Amino acid sequence: MGTKRSNPTDEQSPEKTAFAIEASDLELTYADGTEAVSGVSMTIPEGEFFGFLGPNGAGKTTTIKVLATLLSPTAGTVRVNGFDVEADQQAIRESIGYMAQETSVIREMTARENLRFACDAYGVSRGDRSDRIDELLDLVDLADVADKQAEGFSGGMKKRLDAAMALVHRPPLVFLDEPTTGLDPKARNRLWDYFEEINDRGTTIFLTTQYLEEADHLCDRLSVILDGEIVAEGSPETLKREVGGEVLDVELEDGSGARERAAAIARDGELFSDDPTVDVTDDGITVTSRESRKRGPDLLVALRDAGITVTGFNVRSPTLDDVFLAITGEHLDDGDPAESDLDAVESAAGPTTAADGGDP
Repeated sequence: MGTKRSNPTDEQSPEKTAFAIEASDLELTYADGTEAVSGVSMTIPEGEFFGFLGPNGAGKTTTIKVLATLLSPTAGTVRVNGFDVEADQQAIRESIGYMAQETSVIREMTARENLRFACDAYGVSRGDRSDRIDELLDLVDLADVADKQAEGFSGGMKKRLDAAMALVHRPPLVFLDEPTTGLDPKARNRLWDYFEEINDRGTTIFLTTQYLEEADHLCDRLSVILDGEIVAEGSPETLKREVGGEVLDVELEDGSGARERAAAIARDGELFSDDPTVDVTDDGITVTSRESRKRGPDLLVALRDAGITVTGFNVRSPTLDDVFLAITGEHLDDGDPAESDLDAVESAAGPTTAADGGDP
């Protein structure tokens, strides 16, 4: 996906690399003994759109903070754009963009002034700033409001401006930590277009998201983290194939224990011979099986004979939500997380940050 371009940090890189991120046995344990990340290994090629999924508290934000040098690992080796995360923190920070969950937009400044401020922070040469700012304003569709104060911007406009601020120095790698959480679908789709465009230009993107549709649409490859460990990885299509078979969605009329009774019937070995995955939902049950289409009518008959009223029935291909359920045993909430995994652990444990032993 995308056309590779030259890495602006190549002239200072200690060694040429085809990988944006190389992590081996990464661990981070907090002062109280909480193991937030345990043995995470990953290799992300330059130019890839990579997705990192997991429930709240799984270790997503902790991992991304280590990669961005905002937390120091307890163990393991990590290289970002060819630089070591402990020995070359400043070089890494100059070669990445980071869009956190909360925007860094200064409300009292205009969009153009915010980008000038980011240029100062990232050391963009003065001769390049004007053209670069105009290019980014056009790219994120904010040129018409470039000289208006950001305090009047919608949430989606602020997110797009924040993304542009992370890119003023043309970093070859950008971290997006739940960048569209809280946005309406229209604003979310506009950011998707923007992310796809910068990836097409050669930028490597590392995305964490609460929206499985977003990961399915954007990412070349995914990893799923659970309890600090990576438990699955592959392309969205590969992971969906690994679920196996098709999914029956069965909607049921409310009744005394109807969903639990229906699930027990679906699990009966006489109906499905391949040990199907059966999940009780808000509306009824879902059954994932290689025999879904063939045995679906038999399930309907069995439910009718048991006095359970079916109000809807559908056979479909697996989604990433089905993948997530199969892997983790739970659905990934498609909504605003109450708090990030990092915030939850940090407030209780007090981590060791990069500032404790390195650059601020």
